[in-house]
Amino acid sequence: MNDHEHARMLLAMAQKDTKALKGMLDADTFAEEIFGFHAQQAVEKALKAWIASMGMEYPLTHDISKLLEVLNAAGQDAEKHLHFADISAFGVWFRYAVLDEEDELLDRKALIQLVDALIMDVTEILDRNAR
Repeated sequence: MNDHEHARMLLAMAQKDTKALKGMLDADTFAEEIFGFHAQQAVEKALKAWIASMGMEYPLTHDISKLLEVLNAAGQDAEKHLHFADISAFGVWFRYAVLDEEDELLDRKALIQLVDALIMDVTEILDRNAR
C-alpha cells in the first residue's frame, strides 16, 4: 500500500469514528469516556492520515500533541488544531479510568463540528497531495 492509499484508509477510519460520535449525543446512553475515546480516535487517525499523505512516518502514539508537533515541524499549518490536545487523555487514560464528577464534560455537538472540520481539512490536503 502506498502512502496515499494508507492515508486514505486512515481517513476512512477517522470518518467511521466520527459517524459513531454522531450517534452518541445522548450522554445518558454513552458515557463521556466512550464518546471522548471515539473523538480522540477520529482526530488521531485524521492527523496520522495527514502525516502519511506527505510520505512521512507518524509516531506510534495516541498523544495528539505529538502528532501536531510532527506536522508543525514539517511546515504544516496545524496550529489551528491545538485544541484537540485536550482530548488525548481519552485515548489512553480514560480508556481504563472513570472521569471524576468535577471533571468538565465535553461539548459533544461542538466537538463533532470540530472533528468534521479537521476531516474536511485533511481530505483537502490528501486531494492536493495526490496531484
